[in-house]
Amino acid sequence: MPYQVFNHPLMKHKMTIIRDKNCGTKMFREVIEELTALMVYEISRDLELVEIDIETPIAKSKGFQLKKDIVIVPILRAGLGMTQGIQNLIPSVKIAHVGMFRNPETLLPQVYYAKFPNNIAQAKTFILDPLLATGGSVLAAIELLIEQKVQDISVLSIIGVDQGINKILDKYPNVHIYLISKDEKLNDHAYIVPGLGDAGDRLFGTK
Repeated sequence: MPYQVFNHPLMKHKMTIIRDKNCGTKMFREVIEELTALMVYEISRDLELVEIDIETPIAKSKGFQLKKDIVIVPILRAGLGMTQGIQNLIPSVKIAHVGMFRNPETLLPQVYYAKFPNNIAQAKTFILDPLLATGGSVLAAIELLIEQKVQDISVLSIIGVDQGINKILDKYPNVHIYLISKDEKLNDHAYIVPGLGDAGDRLFGTK
């Protein structure tokens, strides 16, 4: 499957809350965290485990731990709103950071900050960006990870549209994309329709 759109009653319910223009900053932030956690809970069904020896207060036993390290890669700034939802479920995750802005001359994403854990090449990585619109920022993040020799790359977005999805999969068909909603289109200002507005502004109360 080139990409997956989840069909879960709780996700649909919570999506309605954050789409509402009257949803305040506190509620918006909390629901984004909850939606991200629900996504990761579903995705984690496929995570590989290794068996380990442990000792309970009663006896020796067998247990399990994740085989690969997990690195989450929020794209600043909106991607930061998705990190806590994953940390709540998987406290051992490592967090990379990628900052970009749109170059006013080329209109392409330009990286101004990138920091990665040392072992990222062997890790399972999740790029976090609430909105997959044109796909430019996510594509740039994928290329940064490939420069770090990362092979296991997934993209987690709350909402996406065909334009962004296709832009990524046309170039990197092995990247996994997970969405809660695939929306109709982009408008003339590259906002997703119906969407939820500017995720960064709504997360951090800057508009």
